[in-house]
Amino acid sequence: MVKRPVPFTTKVIKFFVRPILMLTTKRDWQGMENLPDGGFVLAPNHVSHADPFLIGHFMLDNNIAPRFLAKDTLVGAKWYGWILRNAQQIPVYRSTEGAAESLRAASAAVEAGQVVTIYPEGTITRDPAAWPMSGRTGAVRVALSTGKPLVPLMQWGPQEILWPYAKKLRLFPRKTIHIRVGTPVDLSDFEDKELTEEVLHEATDRLMDTLTAMMAEVRGELPSTPRIDVHTLSKPKTNYKHSIEPKRRDS
Repeated sequence: MVKRPVPFTTKVIKFFVRPILMLTTKRDWQGMENLPDGGFVLAPNHVSHADPFLIGHFMLDNNIAPRFLAKDTLVGAKWYGWILRNAQQIPVYRSTEGAAESLRAASAAVEAGQVVTIYPEGTITRDPAAWPMSGRTGAVRVALSTGKPLVPLMQWGPQEILWPYAKKLRLFPRKTIHIRVGTPVDLSDFEDKELTEEVLHEATDRLMDTLTAMMAEVRGELPSTPRIDVHTLSKPKTNYKHSIEPKRRDS
């Protein structure tokens, strides 16, 4: 496995946060062999404000420095913004020009051999049962424009620590964090095409289909409702209370 440099600030965060996560969570991590050497885009589903810490924990355990596309309001905040900036997180600006600059920064990082995590949904899922929504095209755009792998990561469990849009942590009893890393999404049929909105949306749908299938495998069930369109979201949902544990299959 390639040894990637980790910023000093990230090492400090790991020193303080990792013991807490080891104490409060149990790991069900699979698919680490699918993590490529060199630069790539990591594309996870988003179920909780807690899940970046769990993904960061997973990445550091696999010798990868966590680097996220994060809201500019977080990276620009007074006290923790300094921490995020020194940990080399990439701010995402909501304006069209600012968003394009964020993706250029992500592309440059990936081409330099780094790993950049881009949530395709762009926000925590609003699905009442926490299934992935439709995706925005940023992760696919970076992967296709750089020719680097697009690696899906499915997570299930962080929402039991902190429910979507809630403020109360539920650290105990210990929660099992299910993480699955899939093989890179096959985008070969898009490589020679112009990156039109149609092409980007089709490729993004393929990514979200992959994440949904990975989640269905862990949960032992299928979504019961159509996928929510991330482009038509209204107010956040706060009534989500779904069990972390996947349904048991008959042996």
